[in-house]
Amino acid sequence: MTSRAFREFTHVDTWVFDLDNTLYPHHLNLWQQVDDRIRAYIADFLKIGRDEAFRVQKDYYKRYGTSMRGLMTEHGMKPDDFLDFVHQIDHSPLEPNPILGAAIERLPGRKLILTNGTRKHADAVMRRLEIHEHFEDVFDIIAADLEPKPLPQTYEKFLKKHGVDPARAAMFEDLSRNLAVPHALGMTTVLVVPEGSREVFREAWEMEGRDAAHVDHVTDDLAGFLERILSARP
Repeated sequence: MTSRAFREFTHVDTWVFDLDNTLYPHHLNLWQQVDDRIRAYIADFLKIGRDEAFRVQKDYYKRYGTSMRGLMTEHGMKPDDFLDFVHQIDHSPLEPNPILGAAIERLPGRKLILTNGTRKHADAVMRRLEIHEHFEDVFDIIAADLEPKPLPQTYEKFLKKHGVDPARAAMFEDLSRNLAVPHALGMTTVLVVPEGSREVFREAWEMEGRDAAHVDHVTDDLAGFLERILSARP
């Protein structure tokens, strides 16, 4: 029986990060605000109760990658109002993270954001964390032509737009399913998972996949993990 070979980081010169629940801790529960506003939007748009809106929201999220994509596909919803509404949240729970910022700054090469959210939301998050100066660009849901991760074409568009060689890139994500395509393309993959009680904020399926073949590494401490990568590099 052969042991599984995990991809490492010595060759990596492009570092790709998801945004929500990856660059900041789950326990801040910032995404819960977005989640609540998505539910409110669905209830109003479909003229249904909150409980039914919750069911629709989670069903579409699981099947289509985002609730928005489900609403567009199933109901012909126009996305602009949806995106504006759901990202009108209070970012104040986020505080500067100088340890994370220092680790990201020291990573050799390019740093990029790949998110199913909007650039406006990403900019607000990064500025609150004071890590915005370390990233070259944000590839958001608009840049992806409203096609979310984990759709293969989303990653292909990202790689083409930024000229990224996936064999020399690493991807950091909080959902295992969003790492399957990057790994197949040749990227080193890192699953950033919540610790302990933080799991109560997630759907059961969202917590699956830690042992999947497309996950090279798992961490619940992104800053510490990046520091270990830096220490191990020649």
